[in-house]
Amino acid sequence: MKNYFRPRWIALAVAFASLLGLASFALTERAPDDKKPAATVKPALTVNVTQPQSTTLPLKIGANGNLAAWQEASIGTEASGLRLAEVRVNVGDVVKRGQVLATFAPDTIQADLAQMRAGMAEAEATLAEAAANAQRARELQTTGALSAQQINQYLTAERTAQARVEAQRAIARTQQLRLAQTQVLAPDSGVISARSATVGAVLPAGQELFRMIRQGRIEWRAEVSSADLAHIKPGMGVVITPASGTRIKGTVRMVAPTVDAATRNGIVYVDLPAPGAARAGMFARGEFEIGSGEALTLPQTAVLLRDGFSYVLRIAADSKVAQTKVSIGRRTRDRVEITGGLDPKARVVAAGGGFLSDGDTVRVVESATPVKTASSASGAPAR
Repeated sequence: MKNYFRPRWIALAVAFASLLGLASFALTERAPDDKKPAATVKPALTVNVTQPQSTTLPLKIGANGNLAAWQEASIGTEASGLRLAEVRVNVGDVVKRGQVLATFAPDTIQADLAQMRAGMAEAEATLAEAAANAQRARELQTTGALSAQQINQYLTAERTAQARVEAQRAIARTQQLRLAQTQVLAPDSGVISARSATVGAVLPAGQELFRMIRQGRIEWRAEVSSADLAHIKPGMGVVITPASGTRIKGTVRMVAPTVDAATRNGIVYVDLPAPGAARAGMFARGEFEIGSGEALTLPQTAVLLRDGFSYVLRIAADSKVAQTKVSIGRRTRDRVEITGGLDPKARVVAAGGGFLSDGDTVRVVESATPVKTASSASGAPAR
């Protein structure tokens, strides 16, 4: 009887111990939440902070325009009906004033000139005879050997012969001028920009043979809005960038006195003393330097471009970053102008903002120079 009840007591003891364990676990699970240990928030990045600084920036007006020749010269033929015998220059050649560009065959003019010289010799002989007869008539005028009518005829013949000689001399000068026109000369120094002359062609007077950029000068004709036109004066400096990408310095030569009624833009003529690789007909963009002024700037690394807008990451008092939309203006070297949206005394992330999001907690480095750590130098999150 005693051995029969011993296993039952052992089973009851084991069951009672299990119930005590379950009760203890339940009480532990129902402990108040305020007694849990608080979780520690780790900073996402170690950053250097910066503030907007007042910087003197140049005031510039941007414009677009085309490059064109300062002046073009149309070089043509003055002689009519002559055959073009030789062309000595081509497009792109640099020529000097008075240089022979082309020649016409002078055979016809030389034949006319020889005929004219023969006619002038005949006229001079006739003049000599008429002058001798007139001189004798003058000597016999007082003797009565010749009538007054005869004396008048001799004197008239002398004047007629003199007139014929003058006419022949005028014709001779005309023929000599035509002979000189068989050589086409450069009216000024410059660069040949177009050629239509063809050897063997018989051309009428006035036909264009060449087109030349006078003195090789190129200018930029900028289209400036009427609102900005009043700020531009002759003598101002300009920096233009043509399609080649090389920056070229120029000087404002003249501001157009009128504005286009359709576009409300005026033309500003800019001289380019050293055009370099620039060519007439190129498109170029430039900036007029009209002065300088104070502006609030930040390093370009502090300004982020997201969704087409500019943002900075402003650091709040709890070391959390707040994404703030700002307006930007001019750029110079490694700084960008902040025109609105930011308090001048605000602290912002100087670099590495691309790895941060709005509301992230950061470790702030108060030194003026960037921290030379692996996290801040590479922009990777701090471990």
